[in-house]
Amino acid sequence: MKANVNISSSETPPASSRSIFGYTVLALGLALFIRFFIAAPYLVEGSSMEPTFLNWEYLIIDKLVYDIKKPERGDVIVFTLPQDASRSLIKRVIGLPNETVSITGSTITIINAEHPDGFALEEPYLDPKNVSGGEHLERTLGSNEYFVLGDNRRVSSDSRIWGNLPQKDISGRVDLRLFPFNTIRFLPGKYTYLEK
Repeated sequence: MKANVNISSSETPPASSRSIFGYTVLALGLALFIRFFIAAPYLVEGSSMEPTFLNWEYLIIDKLVYDIKKPERGDVIVFTLPQDASRSLIKRVIGLPNETVSITGSTITIINAEHPDGFALEEPYLDPKNVSGGEHLERTLGSNEYFVLGDNRRVSSDSRIWGNLPQKDISGRVDLRLFPFNTIRFLPGKYTYLEK
């Protein structure tokens, strides 16, 4: 007659423990790789991009996109301030390399090889109460420089104040808004201008 013997053990077999540890290390390594080389979180602080981005919105930055292609006019980017590498800012790309950006009042005119007489940017994303007036400024950009502005022109510290932005200081493009949950969106704030 055979006896039924039930054997139970609370110990995890050694091979299984090694597998769990291996998967944990792999997952952590992958997460760190993504965090430092592919994508990074960014928390909006301040009102310089209102109404497009509000205080405490949680964004994901694509850190690789500009290794593949150049920043485009209308992209919303995060970068380190050229005069203070400890500060990260979020702004919109307005002027591209080798262009001249002219601001008269609240009108922005872009002068480049395709438009030697210039064309005015239409900016429907701006709230009229956030548009400053009475400015007069003209900046010519170098071969690796960009002109960036906040959408809240009254309070934004941007290229009007501290100058042209070197491409090397750009951290990445805002690719995803994750919070608040009711505003989750891919490429939030991106705008494509009609150049005429």
